[in-house]
Amino acid sequence: MSTTLAGRHMALDEWLQLADDLGKLRRVDGADWDLEMGTITEIACLETKDPPCLLFDHIRGYPAGYRLMTNSFASKTLAAALLGIPDGLTSNEMAKAWRAKTRDMRLVPVREVPSGRVFRNVQRGNDIDLWKFPAPRWHEHDGGRYLGTGNIVVTRDYDDGSINVGCYRMMVHDENKLGLYISPGHHGRIHRDKYFAHGEPMPVVAAFGLDPLLHLGGSLTLAAEVNEYEWVGGVRGAPVEVIPGPVTGLPLPAHAEVVVEGFVHPDRFLDEGPLGEWTGYYASGVREEPYIQVEAVYHADDPIVLGSPPMRPPGDNYFAKRTIMHALIWDALEASGVPDVQAVTLIPSTSAGMLVISIKQRFGGHARQAALAAANSRSAAYLGRYIVVVDDDIDTENVDEVLWAIWTRSDPEDSLDLIRHCWSTPLDPRIPPERRERGDFTTSRLFIDATRPFHWRNSYPMVSGASRELKSAARQKWEALFRD
Repeated sequence: MSTTLAGRHMALDEWLQLADDLGKLRRVDGADWDLEMGTITEIACLETKDPPCLLFDHIRGYPAGYRLMTNSFASKTLAAALLGIPDGLTSNEMAKAWRAKTRDMRLVPVREVPSGRVFRNVQRGNDIDLWKFPAPRWHEHDGGRYLGTGNIVVTRDYDDGSINVGCYRMMVHDENKLGLYISPGHHGRIHRDKYFAHGEPMPVVAAFGLDPLLHLGGSLTLAAEVNEYEWVGGVRGAPVEVIPGPVTGLPLPAHAEVVVEGFVHPDRFLDEGPLGEWTGYYASGVREEPYIQVEAVYHADDPIVLGSPPMRPPGDNYFAKRTIMHALIWDALEASGVPDVQAVTLIPSTSAGMLVISIKQRFGGHARQAALAAANSRSAAYLGRYIVVVDDDIDTENVDEVLWAIWTRSDPEDSLDLIRHCWSTPLDPRIPPERRERGDFTTSRLFIDATRPFHWRNSYPMVSGASRELKSAARQKWEALFRD
């Protein structure tokens, strides 16, 4: 399955077929866009052992064929297929496989094509009606219906013309106005601020219903110089096909299901939010935010909207996104000169909030070096609060082992280090009201050295219990005893 998607672009209906062929697709008919689809999605993602991909049809108030897909790569099998790596690996093995796949990966420029399925239906002016697409109210206290969760947003840098493909939340305000909330520090926000500083509107393309790899690429914290379209082309080994937007000139994905073009004006704001976010909280409240004045809508026949509603971690993109983030952090550690890194794991229930690094200790200060290097990597910096460094005998994917190492190998007096005023977000629920009022969206970061103290590690008490080798041999010999 690792080569299924190689060498070509993929439309969303092809991904649907792949999920069905793998036995990972469940069809849901007759669900309500108001809360019911969001609740079903959350239960399937967070409360089932192997989350299925969900396809909603016959949605209340919408004609048959106007569908919405969620949990598109929530299972480990679908995540592996999306990334083009073997199935059946542990999280650590997935990161190693991804690092091997991308070590010499080259970015692949887009290919411009004259037309695509997205132009089968075109609306402009008074014909535009964003309500024609099933935009759910995902959570009980959401302030509106969000069409944009599993989307991409395409913008261009005012100064150098470089393209960014991001993923930002988008609330439907009315027939031709679409909210666009971008947290500080993200590339789309930097682009927006440059246009606004010149008093000019920013052109925007947004796509809903597309290759899930495009959505994943837009949601990653890739380097500023990386064009996400070209990154997706590199992963697939084939260029993403795009069409210059007739209104904005921005490259829009030719095989998308729904695309809008428009402009974000520096003097036009509407109340946006709240939306239950990926932290599992309503932290950003309601505030005035810019919106897209939609000038054109394009969509395929019987369009499928891709939904990726924010929810409490691990969320629907854990296996795919964290595999890439693990690899990026690991690469950053090695680039910083940190030797003998054995594993990198973001604890699932904390999203990016708790990072665990396993090292084979080589010198005094090795653990602190690893923690500091990780804290300075872009992939670990955004709302990261805790970095734990453990010895190589600790399984970083086993939270019980990590907590045991913290309890038995660290001491609050000399194993902890704290740094302040680190990068966070208005979505951070722990930022106090008085700091929000002055625009201070920063957090502290705690380093926990849970390794055996280097200078007396050889006299540290010996670990009891069966070794990994003994356990492996016992599992093989007594396989039937340990089956689920």
